[in-house]
Amino acid sequence: MNWLTLLMVLPLIGSAVVVALPKGKDKLVKQVALGSTLIVLGATVAMAVGFQRDNVDLQYVEKYAWIPSFGINYALGVDGLALILILMSTILAPVVVLAGWNECQGGRWSVKVFYILILVLETMMIGVFAATDVFLFYVIFEAMLIPVYFLIGGYGTGERSAAAVKFLIYSLFGGLMMLGSIIALYVMSGAQGGHTFDLAALSQLKMSSMTQNLLFLGFFIAFAIKAPLWPLHTWLPDAADSATPGTSVLLLGVLDKVGTFGMIRYCLTLFPDASKTFTPAILVLAVISIIYGAILAIGQRDLKRLIAFTSISHFGFITLGIFAMTSQGYSGAALYMFNHGFSTAALFLVGGWMISRRGSSTISDFGGLQRITPVMAWMFFLAGMSSLALPGMSSFVSEFLVLVGTFNRYPAHAIIATFGIVLAALYILIPVQKALHGPTTPGNENLSDLNLREKIAIAPVIAIILALGFYPAPLLNVINPAATHVIGQLGFSDPAPTSGGK
Repeated sequence: MNWLTLLMVLPLIGSAVVVALPKGKDKLVKQVALGSTLIVLGATVAMAVGFQRDNVDLQYVEKYAWIPSFGINYALGVDGLALILILMSTILAPVVVLAGWNECQGGRWSVKVFYILILVLETMMIGVFAATDVFLFYVIFEAMLIPVYFLIGGYGTGERSAAAVKFLIYSLFGGLMMLGSIIALYVMSGAQGGHTFDLAALSQLKMSSMTQNLLFLGFFIAFAIKAPLWPLHTWLPDAADSATPGTSVLLLGVLDKVGTFGMIRYCLTLFPDASKTFTPAILVLAVISIIYGAILAIGQRDLKRLIAFTSISHFGFITLGIFAMTSQGYSGAALYMFNHGFSTAALFLVGGWMISRRGSSTISDFGGLQRITPVMAWMFFLAGMSSLALPGMSSFVSEFLVLVGTFNRYPAHAIIATFGIVLAALYILIPVQKALHGPTTPGNENLSDLNLREKIAIAPVIAIILALGFYPAPLLNVINPAATHVIGQLGFSDPAPTSGGK
């Protein structure tokens, strides 16, 4: 069975059903969207069950001629990293639909348009992680901007139009940089055996160091904007502040992972020598992102902007692990991508419910929630503990692996990055104390706690955070073989442990 194509087609079928529904059937539209995302999740789980975790080659490979005259193919395949990111995407999609049942109300367009955009975006999230033809990847990479732009600009709040335009401009600039490098690779492939966009074939191209460095930068800048990495991050706080909570979950939890995924799948694979050349500079940017994002998060008064800045710090950790060039660092970065998706989802969803009830996103307006809404307060507390990587939470394992893997080769960077853990305690515990404890802020006395639908929506997210905190082996068993293979292909081996000064 062509599993990957099936996963991409199912949300499109769901969106077609939504289009066919009569006007005024908003509840039915939501039910169809939820059902579609659950079917996609079931199919993804079925595909994952058949994945051979010890096989480092791409699996579920599909390849069909798309535009033969230009050597463009519809080519898909997944390794361990792509598999867990697709699984993360398909888990979060029904969570977002159920959790944000009413967040599309009052938007610029109808409820139907909102869920059509969500379902189309799900297709693209799957496709961008599965594409093995560089041109196909680029098309999906750019096409993803369209539904996100309309979700922010059409259904967001505040300065939503400005935030959507800023997001679009930054992303288009990065995409154009990458397009220039893709065209250059295509031209070079024609001179070395035949025009192609096949990732495996392009990885075998011979090029000078200068050429490889320039083409690497075209890809890396696009992915650094998408991730986002300092100093290309400034679009993110505005987008997160203006988007609905569900859109923010998909934006920070899934779409931003395309940036760090691209660093591994394309930067390291296509330009191994350039990756080594730029590693020292990238590690510095990663460390700056960790500390900078954490410091700015500490000073935030707005809940949504605080979560956005914590994500900048977290993506610094992920980038650090990728370019540490150790199997532990790679495994930690890959696991961090998955875990960050759920910790961020929990923060944005619970934070969104808090904001909708209180009518404010100012942290100081939520005082005393532990007494008024205990379930919602506990969910926010657990989400915060996951974000600061408390032992027993999923993020702890991934952050620990990143720091250990980095320390083995770049101890100074790892030591500085460790201060990010201290800052994380501040940027989480301060808002937890202000929002959940202390005297009840006037106006909070009659706030309602989570209803049954909201409890069902957040339950799987919290369950995954806790389960992977104590038992991350199911994911690491998929990630570790790929990590060892990628690091070996780059010509690196893990530094031998030393003891006793020897």
